[in-house]
Amino acid sequence: MGGPMGEEELSLYDPALLLSLNFFDSPANFNPRISAAAPGEVWLKVRPLQTGDFHRGFLQILSQLTKVGDVSLTQFLNRFAQMRASGDYYVTVIVDSRYDKIIGSATLVLERKFIHGCATRGRLEDVVVDDTYRGKQLGKLYCVAIQTRVKMIVVTVSLLAKELGCYKMSLDCKDKLIPFYKSIGYTLEPGNANTMNIRYEPTTRSISRNAAGNQPEDTEPS
Repeated sequence: MGGPMGEEELSLYDPALLLSLNFFDSPANFNPRISAAAPGEVWLKVRPLQTGDFHRGFLQILSQLTKVGDVSLTQFLNRFAQMRASGDYYVTVIVDSRYDKIIGSATLVLERKFIHGCATRGRLEDVVVDDTYRGKQLGKLYCVAIQTRVKMIVVTVSLLAKELGCYKMSLDCKDKLIPFYKSIGYTLEPGNANTMNIRYEPTTRSISRNAAGNQPEDTEPS
């Protein structure tokens, strides 16, 4: 699996950032202690998204969360290049190294603002873990015994936001997940607990220039 033999893969961001994260800065409780560098089982690895992850099941993992669509390798690599060039996307994955397979992912998106002295806000997006691993402490975010691996990937990207200088980290979640996020330091803001969106029909097309040229791209709900 992964990229073609002999082809060097690119990471979406510098993997060294993960090594600098201090899990003691998080109110999340891990027993035994783990970190992005030492996530527990020897076969687990936490790292940035890579170009070869198209072949490791990354999109299949996302399809357990929402509609992905028929994304080609070319589209994947073009979007990867756009995200990497922007420097504002930190897609972080969990890999089962025994099978060279992506089993979990979470994304930190940076929003650069004029407010708060041109500060940066982080947003937590697309938290998902392979449903076939949920019986092995890799899912079920809202169960009584909070599953270690899901907590690990969320804490990792949350600490990453702090490391990158974000003044706050935000997320949207279902009511049943609120206790989980509270347990790792997130709080509800009084008077600002509702999320509102406007969604566009799947036929709406956004004309944008991607890394390959002037190809139109479908907009997908998430």
